Amino acid sequence: MMKRENSNRTRIVGVRFTSEEYAKIEKKWKASTCRKLSDYIRRHLFDKSINTTYRNQSLDDLTYEMMQLFKHLNGIGNNYNQAVKKLHTLNQIPEFKVWIISAELDKKMLFDKIDEIKLYIQKISERWLRS
Repeated sequence: MMKRENSNRTRIVGVRFTSEEYAKIEKKWKASTCRKLSDYIRRHLFDKSINTTYRNQSLDDLTYEMMQLFKHLNGIGNNYNQAVKKLHTLNQIPEFKVWIISAELDKKMLFDKIDEIKLYIQKISERWLRS
């Protein structure tokens, strides 16, 4: 089992800041790629490099909404697929045969559109993550 990097960190230092000081630190931390404030402060104190990024909040919001859409589309596709599979068990009734064929065509069109949207979301995400 690998030993955790911070397992030997046993000392805690408490530092008090004014609201303005903390706001400045927090702003710089959030502009960095550090996931934890303690990691950001530790890097700053020990003169380690700190990577900063410029984030466009409106693009972040769009990406979040697109990911939610992505999840919903997957759910719709899965539910639709389950319903069609269930209908295949009713294959003996002639009226259902016509509906099943129509549903299969609709399913293919739906899944093609879902795949297009997924690809588009993936391209946007990759482009955004590179910048």
